[in-house]
Amino acid sequence: MRPRQWAKNGIIYFAFIFTINERWDIGEWAESLELFGIATAAFFLFCMLSSATYLINDLIDAPQDRLHPLKRFRPIAAGEISPRQAIGMAAGMFAVGIGLSFLLEVWFGVVVLVYLVLTLSYSMKLKQIAVIDVLVLSTGYVLRAVGGAVVIQVPISLWLYAVTSLGAMLIGFGKRRGELAGSDGAALQQRHVLKHYSGTLLNLLIVLVSVGVFFTYLVYTLTASNLPDNRTMALTVPIMAFGLYRYLHLLYHHNAGETPEEMFLSDRPLMATVFVWLATVVVVLVLAR
Repeated sequence: MRPRQWAKNGIIYFAFIFTINERWDIGEWAESLELFGIATAAFFLFCMLSSATYLINDLIDAPQDRLHPLKRFRPIAAGEISPRQAIGMAAGMFAVGIGLSFLLEVWFGVVVLVYLVLTLSYSMKLKQIAVIDVLVLSTGYVLRAVGGAVVIQVPISLWLYAVTSLGAMLIGFGKRRGELAGSDGAALQQRHVLKHYSGTLLNLLIVLVSVGVFFTYLVYTLTASNLPDNRTMALTVPIMAFGLYRYLHLLYHHNAGETPEEMFLSDRPLMATVFVWLATVVVVLVLAR
């Protein structure tokens, strides 16, 4: 079920965080707490449903995972869980998760269905098509942000969606680079799509997307209508830039891109940067609204 990957579902809270300045008045604390509770429910539902897709993905990938130095220890690849058990568990989680998603908010349920169809299509076929595989992964991140917005019924800047999408593409291409670099010559056996990639191509794509992430976020902080008019959100740009640098440093000097969730959870400077960025965003939205 990969609980360490649940951290990526934290994107669901973006809509709550970036609209907090609209509710930060006396007497609106109760509303904020209620919306936070709704967003948290959506977070846990996404954790459940994404884990169900991981079960299906690991079932499909078991033959290739057995050739990987780390993935061969996954329970399905290692034979600790039977295919029948995995399918039964996934089916139950899908039924409960989808049902609760529609009860929570109808449009959130729709977003969840789109996410599941896209993710399962990725597991079955789309991950074998170069570039499309990364675009699908990045769309999954964007759908998390969209789900976080629709579940609490607030609009969110298109610029933020663009930043999320580009950031997810950066992580996706970094993941492919890490897989290619750490395959020890067995890349094609471990993941077939890697035959369409090369280190040179991935390095170029990573540079292009990194530049896009930085400038898109810069433009967002200066132009988004839901941010303070005095442009104080631009104070978060250097923090974001350092986080971007730290990610690239780990990617190129430690070959840590294959497991981005492990990179985040194990690297204290990167984790600290994310929390400082979030704290600064909240302070700016509250004090400079």
